Amino acid sequence: MKYAQVRESLLKKQDELEDRLGRIGQHLTKPGNQDWSEQAQERENDEVLEAIGQESEHELHNIKLALRRLDEDEYEICDSCGETIPEARLMAMPYTRHCIGCAERLQG
Repeated sequence: MKYAQVRESLLKKQDELEDRLGRIGQHLTKPGNQDWSEQAQERENDEVLEAIGQESEHELHNIKLALRRLDEDEYEICDSCGETIPEARLMAMPYTRHCIGCAERLQG
């Protein structure tokens, strides 16, 4: 597997997520509207943005783990069983830490 391409892809996604989180943070810290009805709508929007932010933080965490695994030459090794994660799985989910079998066992 070509780690340089994987690393480049992960770094690009990391930058995108950090940018998204920055924009969400800016939006969530700006002062609210004086109108009560507008405040209610803004709060609903803020809840959606907070959920998107949490999901982005989770994805960013997984990307950072994948980059560390690349640095430590453990990228293709399943965290659970120690077997090699198939390249097709890594291409589909570049920050997975588990082979398909272990991932299914962990979810089930």
